[in-house]
Amino acid sequence: MTPLPQSATPPTINNNRLLRLVQWFDHVPYTLLAIPLRIAVATIFWNSAMTKLANWETALDLFREEYNLPLLPPELAAYMTVSIELTAPMLLVLGLATRPVVALLLGMTAVIEIFVYPLAWPTHIQWAAMLLVLLCRGAGSWSIDHFLSKRWTR
Repeated sequence: MTPLPQSATPPTINNNRLLRLVQWFDHVPYTLLAIPLRIAVATIFWNSAMTKLANWETALDLFREEYNLPLLPPELAAYMTVSIELTAPMLLVLGLATRPVVALLLGMTAVIEIFVYPLAWPTHIQWAAMLLVLLCRGAGSWSIDHFLSKRWTR
């Protein structure tokens, strides 16, 4: 029995279903993807702030002994970090000033990767990937950013 040439292979029901599924995924609006991205990134930084605030003296000791950030005194670095980790998540969830906030968090992630935990790059690259999508595409249409941009462009 000789096999049919590839061009003569009829499409199957499974191929059609797979094609429809891929097309359906291709048409998912960016807004629906941006919401979980914003929430995921917000959760990472919010949880970090909550951990520091749960025991502020331990957090200060980490900045003094383990983190070794250049140029900034440990106490100032701790206060700045917690301030960012508290405000950025709220702004991300609201979709307010998303791109500037994301740029700040990308910088913070780079500092953490370079100066604090250089071997944690698998985690940091995941954060950076989510942040880069938000930086490039914005918060999506279900955000305060979108609402404000529509009002300003009228």
